[in-house]
Amino acid sequence: MADKIFDFINQNKERFMDELFDFLKIPSVSADPKYKNDLINCAKWLANHLKSIGLDAQVVETKGHPIVRASGKGGSGKKLLLYGHYDVQPPDPIDKWTTPPFAPNIRDGFIYARGSTDDKGQIFAHVKAVETLLKTTGKLPGDVIFLIEGEEECGGNALEDYIRKEKKNLACDAVIVSDTSMYDEKTPAITYGLRGIVAMEITVKTAAADLHSGVYGGAVANANTALAHIISKCIGLDGRIQIQGFYDGIRPLEDWEKKNFAKLALNEKAFLKETGAKRTFGEPSRAILERLWASSSLDVNGMFGGYTGEGMKTVIPYRSTAKITIRLVPDQNPQKMADAVAKFIKSVCPDFADVEVAGPLSAAEPVIFDVKDKMIQAGMNALKAGFNAEPVFIRSGGSIPVVNTFWKELRKPIVLMGFGLDSDGAHSTNEKFKVDNFINGIKTSASLLANA
Repeated sequence: MADKIFDFINQNKERFMDELFDFLKIPSVSADPKYKNDLINCAKWLANHLKSIGLDAQVVETKGHPIVRASGKGGSGKKLLLYGHYDVQPPDPIDKWTTPPFAPNIRDGFIYARGSTDDKGQIFAHVKAVETLLKTTGKLPGDVIFLIEGEEECGGNALEDYIRKEKKNLACDAVIVSDTSMYDEKTPAITYGLRGIVAMEITVKTAAADLHSGVYGGAVANANTALAHIISKCIGLDGRIQIQGFYDGIRPLEDWEKKNFAKLALNEKAFLKETGAKRTFGEPSRAILERLWASSSLDVNGMFGGYTGEGMKTVIPYRSTAKITIRLVPDQNPQKMADAVAKFIKSVCPDFADVEVAGPLSAAEPVIFDVKDKMIQAGMNALKAGFNAEPVFIRSGGSIPVVNTFWKELRKPIVLMGFGLDSDGAHSTNEKFKVDNFINGIKTSASLLANA
């Protein structure tokens, strides 16, 4: 039966690709209001496609962007919930794309388009797996529910509210999430841990308005300078965060994790080439994978104040703002971290400035799952079958807030099974998704659904 299923996938590869391209052409950018109708059209397209392969599907209206829900009945008595998102990041800056972001094309074995890896390509692999099983066997082994949202990239809470409201109807044996990555191009992986996140904003004021730097320079403080001073107090040049309590509560690695991290043996030269960084940065006492997966971090996502347009405008900025995010690991608490960061920032603010700290503006707790769970083991077996390679266990430095909601509300195993690569450029220009990973992802999903 596995040969029959895989043969069908191989024979229909070109059609599957064409259909994915149709999906990718819709500019479903959730963060920009001008794309609102595109979000609606994308949800309708997806629901109609799910109906066309034999599922009951509907577009669920929300206060924000719509949710697509679909379901199919099987005979085993088991039920799997498949999560993904159809919304995508803004494509800016457009001029940095080699080809238009919503005109998908293939180059060197990769599909280039906004949303190709994050997350349209990955969730569509599951859609095609369900179609494959229906076409080759005439039925599904077990029940499936698709829950595909349109607000993952803009921080909306429509899906979280929906899960809480519908949790009895969403009862399942496991949740399958494909919004993570493989370990590398040749090594599929199950992600068993995600870092949490706290988003905050720091605003510094030093005067009542921007001032002429010639008239007042040297006598009135510059808000940009004050903010830079505060940020420099937070992070040392060695990469260690100086905020009191920042590293409190971090769960130590288990012995098997230490061995696994060492076995994965991250190639530092390849890492630097991939990122374009001059050298690595962060806690000197921790290896790179530990810094990425098992320790908290703080990053300044944006700083702005004063004049940032073309040419010169000689002003002393009276106001300067920084947006920061803190990544958390088990067993750190988002609110406690936000409180510690705010307290420290206020303590190091110069007396010639006033500072306001807002946050958490958004937050998600870190999660970690038992790799011995039967469904997670089933995911490993499916990856081995689909990619014809030995999968590994990894953590991720990223956060998927809805995973926390699924865990809290449904209390069922969550299998984080990604088909993309960290180097795919999600959220960046020239985002891509390997064709082989799309096809092998379909095979993996079909194997999981058939054998879970």
